[in-house]
Amino acid sequence: MKVPKVQKRYCPWCKKTTDHKVDQYKSAGKRGSLSRGSIARAKMRGQGRGVGNKGKWGSKPAISKFKRTGAKISKKTTFRYACVVCKKIIQQSQGIRTKKVEFT
Repeated sequence: MKVPKVQKRYCPWCKKTTDHKVDQYKSAGKRGSLSRGSIARAKMRGQGRGVGNKGKWGSKPAISKFKRTGAKISKKTTFRYACVVCKKIIQQSQGIRTKKVEFT
């Protein structure tokens, strides 16, 4: 999908239509591995270690149920629009499902 680098959009802070720089939102990173219910946290607490049946923390099936049911092949991309005048950033609320984004 081709997207222009600069678009004219309404800026709620300037209260008029101005040029906006378009870029793709990228997440800051993955969640911490010590989030509640994570396997790494359970291992630190001493569960899922030692010999015998590990139960919930043991080996997992080879193919998950999501891979068997035809999962989606593309992620949603979210665009951020930075006003050239006031430098405020407006993030698009709803992403568009595309494989590749190209800024022209």
